[in-house]
Amino acid sequence: MNAIAAAPRLALIGNPNCGKTALFNLLTGSRQKVANYAGVTVERKEGRFNGASGQGYVLLDLPGAYSLNAASLDEAITRDLCRGFLPGEPAPDALVCVVDATNLRLNLRFVLEVLRLGRPVILAINMADAARRRGIGIDLAVLQRELGIPVVETVAVRANGARALLEQIDRVVANPQPPARVLPDDADLHAETRRLLALAVTMPTRTARVDDALDRWLLHPVFGLVALALVMFLIFQAVYAWATPLMDAIDAATGWLGAWVGGVLPEGPLNSLLTDGIIAGLGGVIVFLPQILILFAFILALEESGYLPRAAFLLDRTMAAAGLSGRSFIPLLSSFACAVPGIMSTRSIQDPRDRLATILVAPLMTCSARLPVYALLIGAFIPQQKVWGVFNLQGLVLFALYFAAIISALMVSWVMKRWRRDKGEHALLLELPSYRIPHLRDLGIGLYERAMIFLKRVGGIILALTVLLWVLLSFPGAPADATLPAIDYSFAGRIGHAMTTVFAPLGFNWQICIALIPGLAAREVAVSSLATVYALSGDDDAAAQALLPLIHDGWSLATGLSLLVWYIYAPMCLSTLATIKRETNSWKRMAAAAGYLFALAYIASLVTYQVAVALGAG
Repeated sequence: MNAIAAAPRLALIGNPNCGKTALFNLLTGSRQKVANYAGVTVERKEGRFNGASGQGYVLLDLPGAYSLNAASLDEAITRDLCRGFLPGEPAPDALVCVVDATNLRLNLRFVLEVLRLGRPVILAINMADAARRRGIGIDLAVLQRELGIPVVETVAVRANGARALLEQIDRVVANPQPPARVLPDDADLHAETRRLLALAVTMPTRTARVDDALDRWLLHPVFGLVALALVMFLIFQAVYAWATPLMDAIDAATGWLGAWVGGVLPEGPLNSLLTDGIIAGLGGVIVFLPQILILFAFILALEESGYLPRAAFLLDRTMAAAGLSGRSFIPLLSSFACAVPGIMSTRSIQDPRDRLATILVAPLMTCSARLPVYALLIGAFIPQQKVWGVFNLQGLVLFALYFAAIISALMVSWVMKRWRRDKGEHALLLELPSYRIPHLRDLGIGLYERAMIFLKRVGGIILALTVLLWVLLSFPGAPADATLPAIDYSFAGRIGHAMTTVFAPLGFNWQICIALIPGLAAREVAVSSLATVYALSGDDDAAAQALLPLIHDGWSLATGLSLLVWYIYAPMCLSTLATIKRETNSWKRMAAAAGYLFALAYIASLVTYQVAVALGAG
C-alpha cells in the first residue's frame, strides 16, 4: 500500500471519444480497478503501469470533458480533481491531455483551457494513424513550440503505440515544469485554436469520405431508423442463437457437479445445502452468463465504433416528443446492461429536467439481470422453432419484451412531460466522432470486467441470499403429524402462502411469491430462488436440475406470461433504488420511482393473466 501511495499520479484528460480509455487500457492492461469518486457516483478507472525507465505510476482515467467551465457533473469532477479540490483525492502530479488527431478543431480549444491549470502537461496526439490515412498532416514540433508543452503521437490500438508517451512521462515527472505559454483568462480561445490549426495542421477534407458515405445512410430519417431497428433486432437474435451451446455446456457441468457432490456426501443438511441450495441456486444464474456477455459485447462494439452518438441524433426528435432528449439515449442504452451505471451516466445531461426524467425511466430498460428470468420463462413456455424459416421464435419474444419496455419508458416520460411546468424544447448539441473499427483488446477487457462484476455478484450477494433462502425453506422442520410437504411448514413457505392473497389475482403461486423477495436485492436471484425452492419441494434431488420442465408442467401459460410482464415493470433492485436516491438527493423521488414501477407491474400482470385465462391459456 505504501508503494502505491508513493507512486507518481497521472491523469488522462480529454474530450469524449478521443480514445482516452483505449490508451488507458493499453498502458495499464489488467492492472486496473473500477471505483467511484469519493462522495459522488461518477465512475473512474485507476490502474498502474511502468514507464520506459521502469518507474511505477498510478494512472486515473477521468470522465470526458469538452470544457473546464463545467456544464455537466462529469466535467465538474474532471475540473475539480485536476485542481486538487476533491476531498481525499490529491491533485495529479502531471496531466496527459489526449486529443483526437482527426478532430483537432474541437480538441485544441480544450487543451488551451487545460494549460491554464498550471500543472505539467503532456499532449498525446492519439489516432495518429487514422489522421495519416486521411491525409491530415500535423507538425508536432510547431505544436510543441506554440503550446509550450511536450507533444507526442500515440496509437492506442497498437501494442507499441504509446512508446513515445512512456518516455516523455519519465522526463516530465523527473523534471516537472508548468506550461511555458499560458493564455490570459480574457483571451479568445477560438481565435487561438484557429491560429494553431493554420500553423501546424494541414487537412485536405474536414471529414473522412467513408464517414460521409456511411452517414448518408445511417443518419437518413428513414433508412437510418430502419438500420437501427435491424441492429437491435440482430442483438436479440444473437443473444439466443449464439449463446445456446455455451449455456448447454454450463448446464451440463452444473448438473454433473450437483450429482457428484450429492453422491459423495451422506444424506443430511450439508448435502442439501450444497446440492439444493448453493449448486442449484448459483448454477441456475451462472448458466446465463453467455447471454449477458453477448449483450455486453454488442453494446461495447457499438460504443467503440462511434455509432451510439448517431443513434442518439436519429432518436432525438422521437425522444423529444416523449419529454426526453437525444442525450438520454446513451444512458438508457447503458441501462440495458445495468440501470446503476445508466443512471450515473445521466450526469452528462446538462438540462436538469431531462436528467431527472431519464433517471426515473431508466429502470424500465430491460437490464441484464432480467435476462436470466426472461430466458427461463421463454424457454419454458415458448417453443424453440423457426418463424418463416429464418427467425428464432424465442428471440422474437425477447425482442418484443425489450421493445415493450422501451415503449413503456417513452409513455411514462410523456406523462411526466404533461405534468411539468417547463414544456420548452432544448436543442441537441452532439459531437459525431469518426467511425472506428472496434479493437478486440478493448472489447476483451470490457467483457472481462463485466464478467467479473457478474461473477462477484453471484459469489457475493446471490450466494448469501441463496443460503439464507435455503435456511428459511429448511427450518423449522415438519411436525410429526404433518400431512403436507415439509417446505409448507418452513418460514419461507408460510411467508409465500401469506403473500398469495395479494398476488393470486396475477396467477402467482407461493413459490413465485417467495422468489420475488430476494429478487429485490438482485433480479437474477429470482432464478436461483426458484431453483432452490423447487429443489427442496421436489421428490428428489433431480428437481434442482429440472427447473425448466417443472415450471412448464406446473404453471399455466397465463402464469408464465403474467410473470414475464411483471419483470418488464418490476420494482428495481435495491442498488438501483439507492443510486436514484444519491443522484436525485431525494427520498421522495426514490419512493415515487419504486411506487409507480410496482403499480405498473401489478396492473400489467393482472391484465395479462386475466386476459390469458379468458382466452383459455389458464
